[in-house]
Amino acid sequence: MVALGDSNRNVPLKSPIKGPEGAIAFKITLPDGFNPNTDRCPMVILMHGIFANKGINPMPALAKALAKAGIASIRFDFDGHGQSQGRMQDMTIEKELADAQAVWKYVRNLKYVDGIGLLGHSQGGVIASMTAGRLSANGDSPDGVVLIAPGSVIKEACQNGKFFNATFNPADPPEYIRCWGFMKLGREYLLTTQQLDIYGTASAFKGPVLLLHGSRDGIVPLWCSEKFLETYGTSAQLQVIKGENHTISRHRKIVVTRTVEFFQKVFSL
Repeated sequence: MVALGDSNRNVPLKSPIKGPEGAIAFKITLPDGFNPNTDRCPMVILMHGIFANKGINPMPALAKALAKAGIASIRFDFDGHGQSQGRMQDMTIEKELADAQAVWKYVRNLKYVDGIGLLGHSQGGVIASMTAGRLSANGDSPDGVVLIAPGSVIKEACQNGKFFNATFNPADPPEYIRCWGFMKLGREYLLTTQQLDIYGTASAFKGPVLLLHGSRDGIVPLWCSEKFLETYGTSAQLQVIKGENHTISRHRKIVVTRTVEFFQKVFSL
């Protein structure tokens, strides 16, 4: 595998991809023996969850497995996460959607890419679903979408004034809240997330969708994937992974294998 585009957090980040909060750190993984100057292959854009980054599984495991199947991938840090610029406190869903669309435009211009899929885990699943919907509404649809434990419950969490272990007044949240004492979520995130039209936006995508959800997910309830399944209808399938948790650490191989098989079918490989 070949890795491109990674950054060093000890130096100012230079990246060709820019989001609302600045430069976006990313890593491209290509199949072994792939020559981007002469060869072509499909690529999957991998989107991590809240408080995570591109280096946290399942993203590296997915990138490795996709490469073995002849599929390139690009994983990136949303603004305020990992090595990308910006503050976590300033992160909102709209800004993450802008980050995702900036990555999409970058991938669209890579001459060796001949098909694009989207994958998102947790909050990244919300971003992947809404990005696919917005792109489709503008006539530029991805080939397929995988949502792993898509965290649409963030809307209800913000409406109810309880996000992880932090509580707040949803009608008038503070400047920021602290999740687990050190992860800051800002007032703008807490207010705007309450108004999201997650499923309505996602519904514009009419292509194939794979939903994967662990039966022992203690963070994102299964009803989130079930609601997405209802939204997408016959173009989607939901697979519940028995015994799997939210971080995809108990049965990662199953999740990775089913993801790769889905994209192989989507890209006709």
